[in-house]
Amino acid sequence: MGKDGMREPFEVPQPPKFTADDLRRCRESGDYRPILFEWYKFVAGFCEFLASISQDSLAVREIEPLHYYALVGLLNRCSRLMLANVALSHEGRFGETTALIDRCIFESCVKATWLCHRNSADSFIRFIADGFKTDIEMKREIEANIAAREGQGTQKIERRMLLSFGQQIAFSGLTETQISNAKKLPDIAAMLEDLGYDRLWYIANQKMGSHHVHGTWASLRLYYLEENEEGILRPRGHDCPTHVEQYIVVASMVLDMGKAFINFIFDSQDAVVQMESFIEAIENKIKRLRREVFGDDFNLVDD
Repeated sequence: MGKDGMREPFEVPQPPKFTADDLRRCRESGDYRPILFEWYKFVAGFCEFLASISQDSLAVREIEPLHYYALVGLLNRCSRLMLANVALSHEGRFGETTALIDRCIFESCVKATWLCHRNSADSFIRFIADGFKTDIEMKREIEANIAAREGQGTQKIERRMLLSFGQQIAFSGLTETQISNAKKLPDIAAMLEDLGYDRLWYIANQKMGSHHVHGTWASLRLYYLEENEEGILRPRGHDCPTHVEQYIVVASMVLDMGKAFINFIFDSQDAVVQMESFIEAIENKIKRLRREVFGDDFNLVDD
């Protein structure tokens, strides 16, 4: 932070460097997490860099401020959640929690990418309004309870909540009428289809990720219960590592979001090409590591 409390200007973070010995140790152990963890951490920092790009930059085209803020907020959310996962997983623990956070990152990535892809005022209004429909419902319930007292007064908590709702709606840049009349935001499946992803990608990352958000039996059995020698299930301790695939998939999704963001904000084609080349170089390195870990996963094999 600077002396005035503002963040200092960011520079493009430098990718991590690894020696031949680093890769050899991963190959010998069969555990590539030490390297992929560093790439994941780098992508989190790169996402923070993208979120820090000023709207006043000469390379940035003229964009409705509210739309810019929405995207910056989503990118910053992804970066901060990734950094939270870095803090949680650096000692090989809390894999159950990083899986839950990954689901949140995935959803924010999809929304940001979809907003950039659609590039329409209506889409941004629908996104912003979607977060306030519950607030308005709560506001109307409180107002109905106050009216039902027929002039006997307002509770302190009701007054405090109504004031908070009013401030939040004002901050949104939309009126209550605009929020109420806004079309429903498409669900994540529809957004992914619009972006050209197949249904399997949605199931693997959104629906399967929901196990860890909602605490289904599948998630409990994987992360929260373990079987002892007598075959009895007991509570599991904090010994769940983050799966290597989590580092790969989340980093890849965030880099895809980054490409969508720079194509949306930059007026300069030179700036787009330069940043896209940088991102694609990182993607290729992560893809090569994935092949090291899983081999040719998508080759057909005999049954």
